[in-house]
Amino acid sequence: MNRDRHVLSRLAALALLVLAAAPAAPATAYVPAAEVKSSPVLGVPSERRAEEPGERWRRPVPAAELRPFAAPPSPWGAGHRGVDLGPLSLGTDISAPADGEVSFAGIVVDRPVLSIRHGGGYLSSFEPVETVLKVGDAVSAGDEVGTLGAGNAHCELPCLHWGVRLHGEYINPLLLTGDLEPSVLLPLGED
Repeated sequence: MNRDRHVLSRLAALALLVLAAAPAAPATAYVPAAEVKSSPVLGVPSERRAEEPGERWRRPVPAAELRPFAAPPSPWGAGHRGVDLGPLSLGTDISAPADGEVSFAGIVVDRPVLSIRHGGGYLSSFEPVETVLKVGDAVSAGDEVGTLGAGNAHCELPCLHWGVRLHGEYINPLLLTGDLEPSVLLPLGED
């Protein structure tokens, strides 16, 4: 029993020495929203930062938002990883929201899906979208990339589900179109 206490006290002393010798964490500073885009210190490793899209993206269809983006609380948690736009008619033309290259065109579970890689870490996906495009085909912003197909699991009425990932993390696509502005946290005590 005394031996266990002695070992534990030595381990605790060693842990305190290691913590005392470790360099202090760098201080963080408040960066005004106006400076964030030009700031080299965003708290995100440079390889994870995206380049700003060259031009503002456009909606793939001129329709209302029926169901908003809802980020999941964890990578595998429930959420809505995109926006649903509609109501639409089957066969409605779907346009590329930005320049890119087709990275997937096929069936996922029971519905047709199209994915476009836009560069800078952006990947958008659309469902249900029927297309004649093949992997590797280049598309320009505004090009027709397919039509709304059947197999919609997101809405009561036909709609387009549009999701965007940035370096694998889902983001709200409407942030790219200018329909929404990103949230800016202010320090406590400022209005």
